[in-house]
Amino acid sequence: MPRSGNIQAVTFDVGGTLIRPWPSVGHLYAEVAARHGHPNLASATLNSQFAASWRAKKNFNHSRHDWLELVKKTFAGLVDQVSVREFFDDLYDRFAAPEAWQVFDDVYPVLEELRGRGFKLGIISNWDERLLPLLKGLQLSRYFETIVVSVEVGFAKPSREIFARAMRLLALPPGAILHVGDSGTEDVAGARSAGFEAVHLDRRAATIEAGSIAALPMLTKILGKPHSEAN
Repeated sequence: MPRSGNIQAVTFDVGGTLIRPWPSVGHLYAEVAARHGHPNLASATLNSQFAASWRAKKNFNHSRHDWLELVKKTFAGLVDQVSVREFFDDLYDRFAAPEAWQVFDDVYPVLEELRGRGFKLGIISNWDERLLPLLKGLQLSRYFETIVVSVEVGFAKPSREIFARAMRLLALPPGAILHVGDSGTEDVAGARSAGFEAVHLDRRAATIEAGSIAALPMLTKILGKPHSEAN
């Protein structure tokens, strides 16, 4: 676990950490496909094919082209690629809407508490141009002093550059920042390689390993007050 006395800021990943697609990626993909003449697609199948495509992606930079290619793989064997291209813009816009997402129940209370204790809060996310308006629509952006998005920086986690941008904006040394995210590679390894402290958030874990938490309220037990206020 991090050296809590040194921490003055907490940064968060977004997808899987603060929010999730609702009711699921597969439900939303099936909904859009049905509007375009492809009804009765199984959301479970789409969820499975999306998960497999997501795990297999390489050099994914969150561009529209990259998303189109991933969406085509998700619908492979279910909808022809010409049709996927025809409704892709509609699908892309669907995920820009706050209604397509659910904020985890523990997020608002923990952000309120951490901010009340005096911590600086930030976001470091691999995302595209849809993120900032989405966070505003979900009433999340008001909690964060800085929001660093990969498509704007030109580097994605686990690159050190995206963490360095957040560090400069927060005006803190890396050891004073704790990053929280659900990816062991992008969030934990990436943050630590940049000199940050890091905690792995695994909401599905049956048992918790060292350096991991199962829910955000565990952060409030790890962290006291910021080091600058504790002295």
